[in-house]
Amino acid sequence: MQQIIRLLAEIQLPTQEALFHLRHYEECASGEAYLALLLGDFTGSQDQPPLLRLHSSCTTGDIFGSQRCDCQAQMHAALRAIAKEGRGIFLYLPQEGRGIGLAGKLQAYKLQEQGYDTVDANQHLGYPVDARRYTTAVAILQEMQITHARIMTNNPKKIEALQAHDIKTERVPLEIPPTASNFAYLQTKRERMGHLLHSLPETR
Repeated sequence: MQQIIRLLAEIQLPTQEALFHLRHYEECASGEAYLALLLGDFTGSQDQPPLLRLHSSCTTGDIFGSQRCDCQAQMHAALRAIAKEGRGIFLYLPQEGRGIGLAGKLQAYKLQEQGYDTVDANQHLGYPVDARRYTTAVAILQEMQITHARIMTNNPKKIEALQAHDIKTERVPLEIPPTASNFAYLQTKRERMGHLLHSLPETR
């Protein structure tokens, strides 16, 4: 069987939320970096499935705090939830712009400034609406022998990806209150991409 990932480094990562154990994985086919922040013990019984977040990298949001999206807020909310529980897994995935890369995402942002929504902008540029795949994330979870997780997400495709590889999942909503800058973006994700955003109002 072809190797999907290799573990390159393990360190302790002190953060505002907790002292995490950080693993740096490399995807063998692409050389891309996948980061796993771990808290607590995952050996032994999984009667209490760990919290899990599959978080796609977002340079504009995670690093610079862009209000176009809810990525940074989701990242910190997930890390706080794991820290509060004292056990969980946060996988940071190199999937900028839902898999089209930073350049493609910024091109799509330019079209959004002209009135396109996030779906139409991607399609106008010839990109998929969502190009993400979760095979490598699944491989990391399988290496950790995770068979059951409570996934913090609003995206049904993440749940489907885990279940397709026999990882039992329970959804934990990760809804962030909208801002004036990202309300339309969140509305598009609900209306056109099937994201489970039940608390989002119909209009702002």
